[in-house]
Amino acid sequence: MTRALDLAEQALDKAEGDEAEVLVHAERSGVARFAGSVVHQPTLIDNAVVRLRVVQEGKVGWAATNRVDADGLGELARRAAEAAANAPRDPDFPGFAPPAEFERDLGYDEETASLGADDQARLASAAIEAVPDFGLYGYFTSGVTELALTSTTGLRADQAVTDAVCICLAAAEGASGWGEQTDFSVAGVDPAAAAREAAEIAARTRNAGELEPGSYRAVLGPYAVAELIRWFSYDSLGAQGFLEERSYFCGRIGEQAFDPKISLDDDALNQGNLQKAFDFEGTPKQEIQLIENGVIRDVVWDRKTAAHAGDGRVSTGHAPPDAWRFYGPLPTALRLAGGEADSLDDLAEAVGDGIYVNRLHYLGVVHPREGVLTGMTRDGTFRVRDGKIAEPLVNLRFTVAMADVLGEVPALGRELKLVNLNDLYDERFAYAALVPAIATAKFHITGTGSGPGL
Repeated sequence: MTRALDLAEQALDKAEGDEAEVLVHAERSGVARFAGSVVHQPTLIDNAVVRLRVVQEGKVGWAATNRVDADGLGELARRAAEAAANAPRDPDFPGFAPPAEFERDLGYDEETASLGADDQARLASAAIEAVPDFGLYGYFTSGVTELALTSTTGLRADQAVTDAVCICLAAAEGASGWGEQTDFSVAGVDPAAAAREAAEIAARTRNAGELEPGSYRAVLGPYAVAELIRWFSYDSLGAQGFLEERSYFCGRIGEQAFDPKISLDDDALNQGNLQKAFDFEGTPKQEIQLIENGVIRDVVWDRKTAAHAGDGRVSTGHAPPDAWRFYGPLPTALRLAGGEADSLDDLAEAVGDGIYVNRLHYLGVVHPREGVLTGMTRDGTFRVRDGKIAEPLVNLRFTVAMADVLGEVPALGRELKLVNLNDLYDERFAYAALVPAIATAKFHITGTGSGPGL
C-alpha cells in the first residue's frame, strides 16, 4: 500500500454520509531554475492534498485539505458533510466509480523518484555548461506523483508515477532559441542536448527580418504542433465542450474534416508517453481515437459527461484534476501519428516557399466552434525559400483555423518527440504530447511582433 492510499483509507474512515469518495494527490518534487546561466530559486515540494466527496440524501458536497493528521482529516469530514447538507440535490450526479482492475508498474522510475535538490542543481548546471556563448534560462525539474482513490463502492486505486523535464531558452541581444526534453525517467533526459538545441537555433536568429501578413505554407516544429493541439483540445477534444456545442467536432463525427495523413489519439498507456493507469475518478484509462485518417471519431469522456450524454456512453478515463474542472474531461497523452519525412529539410522541401516555426507562445481561442486559434511565433522563426530553411524572421502574429492547418498536410515527420505540457501550476500532474513536425499548406500570419532575444 502506498502512502497516498493509506492516507485515503484514513480519510474514508472519518467520512460521514450515505456514500463517500476520497482522492489523494501527493507529490515530492524539486525545481532548479536558472537565469543568465546561473542556477537560482531552488524549489522543493513535499505535499499531499486530500479531497473528500460525500453524498447525503442525493446532495453532494466536497472539501479538501493538506492537513493530513487526525485532526485535519476530522475537520475535512465535517466540512464535506456541511457542504452536502447545504447543497441542492444533484440529479446529474453519476455516482462514484465502481471497483476496477488497473495496469500496474506504469511510468515509474526509482532513480528519478530519488533525485534530490543537489541532483537537480547538477543537471541544471549540465545544461548551462553546454552553451557558454549564450545566457541560458529555464529549469530542470523532477518529481514523483502519487494518486490514490478509495470509496464506499469498494474502489481502491493507487499509482505512483515519475517525470523529469529540462526546459532551455538560449538568449542574447537579438537572438533566442528553444529546446527541451521530457521523459518519465531521468535517464531519458539530456539537459546538455536540450541546451545545445536551443543554442543552435538561437545562433541562426540574429538579424531577423519582417514578413508581410498573409497565408503561407509552413513547417511547424514539434513544439509548435504540441501547443496548437493542446489549445485545440480545451474546447474541441473533450466531452464538456462537445455537449455544450463549443467543440469543432459538434455535428462532424464521422466527417472527413482533415488531411487523410492526420491520425490523432489519446493513449495514457503508451510507453512513449507519460503513462497513467486511471483518472481522477478511478476509472481505467482507455486509448481513444480522436481523428483517424482525417475522419473525426470521438472526444474523451468522464463519468458526469457520459451520464449526461446517455445512449450507453461510459467514461473513457479522462476525469480531470480539480484545477481543470472548468474544462471538463481532457486528453492528457495525445499522440499524432508520424509520416515519411526523415528531417526538417525534407519538410522544408515539401513546403517549397513559406516559413518555419519552432515554437508558439501567447495562444488563445478566438472561435472555439470553428477551431480558430491565435498567438505568436517565438524562439526560432525562419523564411523557407526554394525548399530550404533560410533567413531568420521576427516573431510573427498568427490567427489560424485548425481545419486549415490540418486540412492539407503535404508531409509529416517520421520521428515523434515527447513535448512537455506541464506548466508546474497547482498540484503536479505531468502530461505531454507525442508529436512529429509537420508541413502545412496554410498558416495565416496577421502581423509582426518583437524580434528574438532579450
